[in-house]
Amino acid sequence: MAKRPRVAGDPIDTDKLDRVVADARRNAEQRQQGYREQSLGIHPWVCGRCGREFTRANLQELTVHHKDHNHENNPADGSNWENLCLYCHDNEHQKYIDHVRGYDGLAQTKQEAASHQPFAGLAELLKKESDSD
Repeated sequence: MAKRPRVAGDPIDTDKLDRVVADARRNAEQRQQGYREQSLGIHPWVCGRCGREFTRANLQELTVHHKDHNHENNPADGSNWENLCLYCHDNEHQKYIDHVRGYDGLAQTKQEAASHQPFAGLAELLKKESDSD
């Protein structure tokens, strides 16, 4: 007999939900361990951005970055991976988020550039102040 779909108001099967979440986490960890170990075997233990070198003592601070930002794209030749230190890895992801949002670094577009000039009249005020002394 087919099970009917859950309808709003039906109780949530928290045990089933816990199992699904635990399975998803376990699978993600297995995938990550697989490509991380492969990348560490293929690429040198050096951050691809800042050049910091790693040893077994601090290897946990070296991460694997997916160049195309797709964590499911894990070719065995390592062509979509680069080893980055924690800091450079965070910076790469922030740059990607900024790119997706259309942020170019200083202003999103010339039309959206800041127009407020808080010190625009300062020179004039200082000149008046010095003239009145």
